[in-house]
Amino acid sequence: MEVRSDVVHHLRNDNSNNNNKIPSSSSLPSSLPRTRLQVWFIRVCSSILVWTLFIQLVAVGELWQPHLLKGLSNHFKAVRLEEVAPPPAPLLPQRVYKSNGYLKVSCNGGLNQMRAAICDMVTVARFLNLTLVVPELDKTSFWADPSNFDDIFDMKHFIDSLRDEVHIIKRLPKRLNRKVANQLLEMSPVSWSTEKYYLEQVLPLFSKYKVIHFNKTDARVANNGLPVDFQKLRCRVNYQALKFTPRINALGNKLGRLLKEKGTFVALHLRYEMDMLAFSGCTHGCTETEAEELKRMRYAYPWWREKEIVSEERRSQGLCPLTPEEAALVLQALGFHRDTQIYIASGEIYGNERRLATLRAAFPRIVKKEMLLDPMDLQQFQNHSSQMAALDFMVSVASDTFIPTYDGNMAKLVEGHRRYLGFHKSILLDRRKLVELLDLYQNGTIPLGRFSSDVRLMHEKRLGQPSRRKAIVDKPKEEDYFYANPHECVCERVNCDGNPGNSSVNR
Repeated sequence: MEVRSDVVHHLRNDNSNNNNKIPSSSSLPSSLPRTRLQVWFIRVCSSILVWTLFIQLVAVGELWQPHLLKGLSNHFKAVRLEEVAPPPAPLLPQRVYKSNGYLKVSCNGGLNQMRAAICDMVTVARFLNLTLVVPELDKTSFWADPSNFDDIFDMKHFIDSLRDEVHIIKRLPKRLNRKVANQLLEMSPVSWSTEKYYLEQVLPLFSKYKVIHFNKTDARVANNGLPVDFQKLRCRVNYQALKFTPRINALGNKLGRLLKEKGTFVALHLRYEMDMLAFSGCTHGCTETEAEELKRMRYAYPWWREKEIVSEERRSQGLCPLTPEEAALVLQALGFHRDTQIYIASGEIYGNERRLATLRAAFPRIVKKEMLLDPMDLQQFQNHSSQMAALDFMVSVASDTFIPTYDGNMAKLVEGHRRYLGFHKSILLDRRKLVELLDLYQNGTIPLGRFSSDVRLMHEKRLGQPSRRKAIVDKPKEEDYFYANPHECVCERVNCDGNPGNSSVNR
């Protein structure tokens, strides 16, 4: 831009005390507004261009789903969801009480055995007015899962949601840790005990020991003969306080959504896994080599007391899981069609795809989590069997029909959870009678039509309908399990006494 000489001369004279510097043309009054307007215009256009490119990238990410773009897209979705999410519920008033001591617990077993144990221990702490330390999870069992409590459950929610009942802390205070280092009592409370045992035999110990450590927690509280409030607290812990972590919840919900998008589905808890077969001694359908392998595994674990087991005796007593081949016949007899979508809720099936061949031939729409999810989604759960089990637990609870082939801890807890949610259909197989029918059909004694009708008739009243838990005096281990049928928590809503008008199951 050309500058008039008289203007330059005038400016030079005015700035003689400022090293005689000539200002740039941008400082001239006539050009100042236009230059600022240009800068502002360039900035606005650049911003519009950058955001347009970013939005296009996100849109492409939705189609191609590379992990980086997918992550960015999901992040912005999450932000939008957070913006409309309701505020968190206010905390319940904290229960104020004089603590009689600190209770530490180390859970043993798999995920669902530990889950039931946590419910028991919270209730014991409440009854004895103790301070509970967040439970430690089993890391030394067959599964060798290194997960801590907060890797599986939402610890903050667990502590906050029970604050009106019991004081729960993440760990013992350091000062107390040092003080009780040599005075910590470790014990295994007696299994299937009532509140009387804890009140009369456990509580007095806290007057001598400030901290007591329960090193075994499975089935340490009775099924029956307990106050209703005691039972209802167990339900509250199980169905409300023990919430999975956001990471597990997100993936479990995704699995359920993917299945439901394809229609109704059956969750088949096929407990035909190596540990189950080895420790139960059930080798029906296995080769001699496999049976020997399972036996060696049983002997390799000294804590498992039973070593010599006759498989066929166990099977005839209904104490073995159904084989995949038997499960195929039973599902067909129950009336499930070939196009039924079946989700296999289990770990690795012993014998892998060779043993699943018959079941897959009968029901081609068999899926597992590994088939539905991106490998990257499951990578974070590898070598964490309890976290994997949590995914199967969520899908099983959400299924249209749940069918366990063995009544282990997962089967029982899923059954109870579905009862609590409104008696969703669970087909509870009578394995003792089933193996008799299976043998009669397979050796040609009865035809397929008779086999199918007998199987359906046998299970008409085994669909998870409302009912009261059976008690067996002096034989608590043979009773109906509390967590499979927590009738104290559901029978106020429905009639559990066999009235046909109020005992239908969601189908």
